[in-house]
Amino acid sequence: MLELIADQEEKKNVWAEIMTRAMFAAGCFWGVEKKFSEVKGVEKTEVGYAQGHTINPTYEDVCSGETNHAEVVLIEFNEDLVSYEAIVRMFYDLHDPKTLNQQGPDRGTQYRSIIIYYDENQKNIANLVTQELNSSKFNNSITTTLEELETYQKAEEYHQQYLIKKYSFLNI
Repeated sequence: MLELIADQEEKKNVWAEIMTRAMFAAGCFWGVEKKFSEVKGVEKTEVGYAQGHTINPTYEDVCSGETNHAEVVLIEFNEDLVSYEAIVRMFYDLHDPKTLNQQGPDRGTQYRSIIIYYDENQKNIANLVTQELNSSKFNNSITTTLEELETYQKAEEYHQQYLIKKYSFLNI
């Protein structure tokens, strides 16, 4: 039994080594998570709160506007199946990057548009894609910021895969 558990842990560690992480804020995290979870090569999604100054914020804390957190989606993906560049381009297709601190009817700093990068390579790719799309598609109106990951807190469990759990009968 112990050998089997050790093998499972080893498999888990090997799997983690081939996965790449990306993080995005694009308004309410429920729909963004759902869309990213449908991409071939995205193996895991998780919603949470990033870039704020309060330790262990709740959803209510974040919605108060006092913590400076943004609602984010953390993505683990296999770069052999989908590139970081493709995911950044999809991010821009999923929301309106021209609106400051809002998406649709949702307003507040928690709904701002951010590409949160983990390393210089991600920063460079995100910057190039952002510059290209800003001039070719968004009339130089993108408000999205590129920020190095500072803080992250996983959101409450009821937010994880929310649309799938709550509205699976709608097949959206």
